[in-house]
Amino acid sequence: MNQAEKDIRIKLAACYRIFDYMGWSEMIYNHITVKVPGSDGHFLINPYGLHYKEVTASNLVKVDINGDIVEETDYPVNPAGMLIHSAIHGAREDAHCIGHIHSTAGMTVACQQEGLRIDNFYSVLLHNQVAYHDFQGITVVEGEKEDLIASLGTKNLLILRSHGLLSCGRTIAEMFFNMVALQRSCEIQVSVDQTGRPIVPVSVEIAEKTEQLLKLQMASMGGQAAGELEFAAMQRLVDREDDSYKDL
Repeated sequence: MNQAEKDIRIKLAACYRIFDYMGWSEMIYNHITVKVPGSDGHFLINPYGLHYKEVTASNLVKVDINGDIVEETDYPVNPAGMLIHSAIHGAREDAHCIGHIHSTAGMTVACQQEGLRIDNFYSVLLHNQVAYHDFQGITVVEGEKEDLIASLGTKNLLILRSHGLLSCGRTIAEMFFNMVALQRSCEIQVSVDQTGRPIVPVSVEIAEKTEQLLKLQMASMGGQAAGELEFAAMQRLVDREDDSYKDL
Protein backbone atom coordinates (compact mmCIF):
# COMPACT_ATOMS: atom_id res chain seq x y z
CA MET A 1 0.00 0.00 0.00
CA ASN A 2 1.54 3.30 -1.06
CA GLN A 3 1.31 6.52 0.92
CA ALA A 4 -1.43 7.98 -1.29
CA GLU A 5 -3.69 5.02 -0.53
CA LYS A 6 -2.88 5.18 3.18
CA ASP A 7 -3.80 8.86 3.25
CA ILE A 8 -7.10 8.38 1.39
CA ARG A 9 -8.03 5.45 3.64
CA ILE A 10 -7.52 7.55 6.76
CA LYS A 11 -9.52 10.43 5.33
CA LEU A 12 -12.40 8.19 4.22
CA ALA A 13 -12.48 6.46 7.62
CA ALA A 14 -12.60 9.93 9.21
CA CYS A 15 -15.51 10.79 6.93
CA TYR A 16 -17.49 7.81 8.25
CA ARG A 17 -16.94 9.03 11.81
CA ILE A 18 -17.93 12.56 10.81
CA PHE A 19 -21.13 11.31 9.17
CA ASP A 20 -21.99 9.50 12.39
CA TYR A 21 -21.18 12.63 14.41
CA MET A 22 -23.60 14.55 12.18
CA GLY A 23 -26.32 11.96 12.86
CA TRP A 24 -26.27 10.56 9.33
CA SER A 25 -25.46 6.92 10.07
CA GLU A 26 -28.14 4.23 10.02
CA MET A 27 -27.02 1.07 11.85
CA ILE A 28 -24.82 -0.85 9.36
CA TYR A 29 -26.40 0.64 6.23
CA ASN A 30 -25.56 3.37 3.68
CA HIS A 31 -22.16 4.00 2.21
CA ILE A 32 -19.41 6.45 1.30
CA THR A 33 -16.89 5.55 -1.39
CA VAL A 34 -13.74 7.10 -2.78
CA LYS A 35 -11.50 6.22 -5.72
CA VAL A 36 -8.06 4.87 -4.87
CA PRO A 37 -5.40 7.26 -6.27
CA GLY A 38 -3.41 5.81 -9.14
CA SER A 39 -5.42 2.59 -9.33
CA ASP A 40 -7.25 1.13 -12.29
CA GLY A 41 -10.81 1.94 -11.29
CA HIS A 42 -10.56 0.67 -7.72
CA PHE A 43 -12.48 2.35 -4.92
CA LEU A 44 -12.95 1.91 -1.18
CA ILE A 45 -16.24 1.16 0.61
CA ASN A 46 -17.27 0.34 4.17
CA PRO A 47 -17.36 -3.29 5.34
CA TYR A 48 -20.95 -4.53 5.35
CA GLY A 49 -21.93 -5.34 8.92
CA LEU A 50 -19.96 -2.65 10.74
CA HIS A 51 -21.37 0.54 12.24
CA TYR A 52 -19.77 3.75 11.03
CA LYS A 53 -18.04 4.04 14.42
CA GLU A 54 -16.31 0.73 13.70
CA VAL A 55 -14.95 1.69 10.28
CA THR A 56 -11.17 2.14 10.20
CA ALA A 57 -8.59 2.83 7.54
CA SER A 58 -7.50 -0.80 7.63
CA ASN A 59 -10.90 -2.51 7.36
CA LEU A 60 -12.19 -0.48 4.41
CA VAL A 61 -12.80 -2.85 1.49
CA LYS A 62 -11.19 -2.29 -1.92
CA VAL A 63 -13.33 -3.20 -4.93
CA ASP A 64 -13.13 -2.80 -8.69
CA ILE A 65 -15.58 -0.96 -10.91
CA ASN A 66 -17.68 -4.12 -11.26
CA GLY A 67 -18.08 -4.36 -7.50
CA ASP A 68 -15.75 -7.32 -7.09
CA ILE A 69 -13.52 -7.35 -3.98
CA VAL A 70 -9.89 -7.20 -5.10
CA GLU A 71 -7.98 -7.84 -1.87
CA GLU A 72 -8.28 -10.12 1.12
CA THR A 73 -10.87 -9.03 3.68
CA ASP A 74 -13.00 -10.54 6.43
CA TYR A 75 -16.07 -8.61 5.26
CA PRO A 76 -18.58 -8.55 2.41
CA VAL A 77 -19.93 -5.36 0.83
CA ASN A 78 -23.52 -4.14 0.52
CA PRO A 79 -24.92 -5.12 -2.92
CA ALA A 80 -27.17 -2.04 -3.08
CA GLY A 81 -24.23 0.21 -2.28
CA MET A 82 -22.10 -1.45 -4.90
CA LEU A 83 -24.65 -0.88 -7.63
CA ILE A 84 -25.15 2.82 -6.89
CA HIS A 85 -21.49 3.66 -6.38
CA SER A 86 -19.99 1.51 -9.12
CA ALA A 87 -22.45 2.98 -11.63
CA ILE A 88 -21.56 6.58 -10.80
CA HIS A 89 -17.81 6.00 -10.39
CA GLY A 90 -17.79 4.25 -13.75
CA ALA A 91 -19.67 7.01 -15.55
CA ARG A 92 -18.32 10.14 -13.88
CA GLU A 93 -14.56 10.64 -13.94
CA ASP A 94 -14.93 13.69 -11.69
CA ALA A 95 -16.94 11.87 -9.01
CA HIS A 96 -14.00 10.75 -6.90
CA CYS A 97 -16.11 10.51 -3.75
CA ILE A 98 -19.78 9.59 -3.36
CA GLY A 99 -21.89 9.65 -0.19
CA HIS A 100 -25.40 8.30 0.36
CA ILE A 101 -27.57 8.80 3.46
CA HIS A 102 -31.07 7.99 4.72
CA SER A 103 -31.51 11.00 7.01
CA THR A 104 -35.03 11.67 8.25
CA ALA A 105 -35.18 15.16 6.75
CA GLY A 106 -33.69 13.98 3.47
CA MET A 107 -36.10 11.07 3.14
CA THR A 108 -39.01 13.34 4.06
CA VAL A 109 -38.25 15.71 1.20
CA ALA A 110 -37.54 12.74 -1.08
CA CYS A 111 -41.09 11.53 -0.38
CA GLN A 112 -42.68 14.87 -1.30
CA GLN A 113 -43.93 15.33 -4.86
CA GLU A 114 -42.51 18.85 -5.15
CA GLY A 115 -39.10 17.82 -3.89
CA LEU A 116 -36.77 20.53 -2.61
CA ARG A 117 -38.20 24.05 -2.81
CA ILE A 118 -36.03 27.15 -3.32
CA ASP A 119 -37.38 29.00 -0.29
CA ASN A 120 -34.60 28.83 2.28
CA PHE A 121 -31.00 30.06 2.38
CA TYR A 122 -29.42 26.69 1.65
CA SER A 123 -31.87 25.48 -0.97
CA VAL A 124 -31.52 28.73 -2.94
CA LEU A 125 -27.77 28.13 -3.05
CA LEU A 126 -28.52 24.75 -4.66
CA HIS A 127 -30.75 26.16 -7.40
CA ASN A 128 -30.28 24.08 -10.60
CA GLN A 129 -27.78 21.82 -8.84
CA VAL A 130 -30.09 19.04 -7.62
CA ALA A 131 -31.15 16.07 -9.77
CA TYR A 132 -33.88 13.50 -9.04
CA HIS A 133 -34.09 9.75 -9.55
CA ASP A 134 -37.40 7.88 -9.40
CA PHE A 135 -37.72 5.01 -6.96
CA GLN A 136 -37.42 1.55 -8.54
CA GLY A 137 -37.23 -0.55 -5.39
CA ILE A 138 -34.05 -1.72 -3.63
CA THR A 139 -31.10 -0.83 -5.85
CA VAL A 140 -29.77 -4.29 -6.62
CA VAL A 141 -30.87 -4.73 -10.25
CA GLU A 142 -28.19 -4.04 -12.86
CA GLY A 143 -30.73 -2.52 -15.23
CA GLU A 144 -31.16 0.49 -12.94
CA LYS A 145 -27.58 1.65 -13.48
CA GLU A 146 -28.28 3.40 -16.78
CA ASP A 147 -31.34 5.16 -15.34
CA LEU A 148 -29.35 6.27 -12.29
CA ILE A 149 -26.54 7.70 -14.41
CA ALA A 150 -29.03 9.47 -16.68
CA SER A 151 -30.86 10.95 -13.68
CA LEU A 152 -27.67 12.35 -12.13
CA GLY A 153 -26.26 13.68 -15.38
CA THR A 154 -23.49 16.20 -14.68
CA LYS A 155 -24.83 17.30 -11.29
CA ASN A 156 -23.30 16.47 -7.92
CA LEU A 157 -26.48 16.31 -5.84
CA LEU A 158 -29.19 13.70 -6.24
CA ILE A 159 -32.45 13.18 -4.39
CA LEU A 160 -33.44 9.54 -4.69
CA ARG A 161 -37.24 9.78 -4.56
CA SER A 162 -38.80 7.94 -1.59
CA HIS A 163 -35.27 6.88 -0.68
CA GLY A 164 -32.68 9.43 0.42
CA LEU A 165 -29.85 11.78 -0.52
CA LEU A 166 -26.66 11.37 -2.53
CA SER A 167 -23.77 13.74 -3.13
CA CYS A 168 -20.61 13.60 -5.22
CA GLY A 169 -17.33 15.49 -5.07
CA ARG A 170 -13.89 15.75 -6.59
CA THR A 171 -12.60 15.12 -3.07
CA ILE A 172 -13.95 13.62 0.14
CA ALA A 173 -14.20 17.09 1.63
CA GLU A 174 -16.16 18.45 -1.34
CA MET A 175 -18.61 15.53 -1.18
CA PHE A 176 -19.10 16.26 2.54
CA PHE A 177 -19.56 19.98 1.87
CA ASN A 178 -22.20 19.22 -0.78
CA MET A 179 -24.02 16.80 1.52
CA VAL A 180 -24.11 19.39 4.32
CA ALA A 181 -25.78 21.90 1.99
CA LEU A 182 -28.34 19.38 0.74
CA GLN A 183 -29.12 18.00 4.19
CA ARG A 184 -29.47 21.48 5.74
CA SER A 185 -31.80 22.49 2.90
CA CYS A 186 -34.03 19.52 3.66
CA GLU A 187 -33.92 20.07 7.43
CA ILE A 188 -35.05 23.68 7.11
CA GLN A 189 -37.81 22.82 4.63
CA VAL A 190 -39.17 20.12 6.93
CA SER A 191 -38.96 22.46 9.94
CA VAL A 192 -40.76 25.27 8.12
CA ASP A 193 -43.50 22.90 6.96
CA GLN A 194 -44.07 21.79 10.54
CA THR A 195 -44.94 25.33 11.62
CA GLY A 196 -48.00 25.31 9.34
CA ARG A 197 -47.45 29.02 8.73
CA PRO A 198 -47.28 30.76 5.32
CA ILE A 199 -43.90 30.53 3.59
CA VAL A 200 -42.02 33.59 2.36
CA PRO A 201 -41.50 32.88 -1.35
CA VAL A 202 -38.16 33.31 -3.10
CA SER A 203 -38.47 34.26 -6.77
CA VAL A 204 -36.77 32.40 -9.59
CA GLU A 205 -35.03 35.70 -10.43
CA ILE A 206 -33.41 35.81 -6.97
CA ALA A 207 -32.50 32.14 -7.24
CA GLU A 208 -30.83 32.70 -10.61
CA LYS A 209 -29.00 35.76 -9.26
CA THR A 210 -27.80 33.69 -6.31
CA GLU A 211 -26.61 31.00 -8.71
CA GLN A 212 -24.45 33.54 -10.53
CA LEU A 213 -23.12 35.03 -7.29
CA LEU A 214 -22.20 31.56 -6.08
CA LYS A 215 -20.28 30.92 -9.30
CA LEU A 216 -18.32 34.14 -8.70
CA GLN A 217 -17.53 33.08 -5.15
CA MET A 218 -16.40 29.62 -6.23
CA ALA A 219 -14.30 31.12 -9.03
CA SER A 220 -12.42 33.14 -6.42
CA MET A 221 -11.16 29.81 -5.06
CA GLY A 222 -9.28 29.22 -8.29
CA GLY A 223 -11.07 25.97 -9.09
CA GLN A 224 -10.06 24.38 -5.80
CA ALA A 225 -12.52 21.87 -4.38
CA ALA A 226 -14.63 23.25 -1.54
CA GLY A 227 -15.02 21.86 1.94
CA GLU A 228 -11.44 21.33 3.10
CA LEU A 229 -11.64 23.80 6.00
CA GLU A 230 -15.03 22.46 7.11
CA PHE A 231 -13.91 18.84 6.87
CA ALA A 232 -10.73 19.53 8.81
CA ALA A 233 -12.71 21.20 11.59
CA MET A 234 -15.05 18.22 11.88
CA GLN A 235 -12.12 15.81 11.80
CA ARG A 236 -10.57 17.62 14.77
CA LEU A 237 -13.85 17.19 16.66
CA VAL A 238 -14.04 13.45 16.08
CA ASP A 239 -10.32 13.08 16.83
CA ARG A 240 -10.89 14.47 20.31
CA GLU A 241 -13.52 11.79 20.92
CA ASP A 242 -11.89 8.80 19.20
CA ASP A 243 -9.17 8.68 16.56
CA SER A 244 -9.07 4.87 16.30
CA TYR A 245 -10.26 5.16 12.69
CA LYS A 246 -6.64 5.95 11.71
CA ASP A 247 -5.58 2.37 12.43
CA LEU A 248 -3.61 0.85 9.54
